[in-house]
Amino acid sequence: MTSHRVVITYCSQCNWLLRSGWMAQELLGSFSEELAEVALRPGTGGIFTVHVNEQLIWERKRDGGFPEITELKRRVRDIVAPARHLGHVDKGQVDK
Repeated sequence: MTSHRVVITYCSQCNWLLRSGWMAQELLGSFSEELAEVALRPGTGGIFTVHVNEQLIWERKRDGGFPEITELKRRVRDIVAPARHLGHVDKGQVDK
């Protein structure tokens, strides 16, 4: 049984729901066997964060904007399935 949980907190004032929903869809498509849930949590004040199992993996202000989907998938993978190769997403990356 999968138990990993992703929470994407987005600014509803900034109209970032669509972007957040797309990212959630991409993560669910890539990690359908590893993730139990991807939750979208509305916030305010320009917030955009991504947590995996309560661990912060992306913060818009700290990390300089929104993540490229490939980088977000790598960061999620590193927590939920570290041995898994992501195919084209990993292309050009140094093996760990």
